[in-house]
Amino acid sequence: MERNAVPARRSPSVPECNISTSTMAFDQHFTTTAKGILLLAEIVCGMLVWILLGGTEYFHLSALCWAMFVAVLYWVLTVCLFIIYLTGVHNRIPQVPWTLLSLCLNCSATALYLVAAVVAALSVDQAIVGRHNYNCWAASAFFAFLTTLCYAGSSYVSYRAWKNTEDGQ
Repeated sequence: MERNAVPARRSPSVPECNISTSTMAFDQHFTTTAKGILLLAEIVCGMLVWILLGGTEYFHLSALCWAMFVAVLYWVLTVCLFIIYLTGVHNRIPQVPWTLLSLCLNCSATALYLVAAVVAALSVDQAIVGRHNYNCWAASAFFAFLTTLCYAGSSYVSYRAWKNTEDGQ
C-alpha cells in the first residue's frame, strides 16, 4: 500500500446494507412495436380529449363529467403502463401477469371510452354552434372516438399476446 494513499472511509451515519443498485433499463425499440405505437397514440389522443374538455365549462353537464373522468383515468393508467413497458419493469416483476393486465386495461378502456365518446358526441348540441364550448366539445368527441379505436387496437394486440402466452404454457 502506498504511503500517501488514504483508506476508504465509511460514513457512520449510513448503515451497510446488501442492496444492489441498478440503472433503469430503456427499451429503445419498444416505441417502434405495435404495442408501443398504440400506447403513444392513446396517450396523445387521450390527452387531447381531457385538455379540450378541461378548457370549457364541461362541469355543467354530468355527461361530460363522465367523459372527463374516463379520459383522465385511462390517460394516467396508460402513461403508467407505457413507462412500465418502456423501462422494462415488466421483465423484472414476473409475478404480475402483464399480458392479462394489459388485456383487461385495454378492453375496459375500449368499452368505457366508447360510452364516453357517444355521450360526448350527444352533448355537443347543448352548446351554441360556433362558440368555444361547441368547438372544443365536438373536437373532444372526435378524439374520444379516435382514442376508442386505439384502445380497440391495443385490445387486439393484448389478446394475441395473452393467447400466445396461454398456448406456450
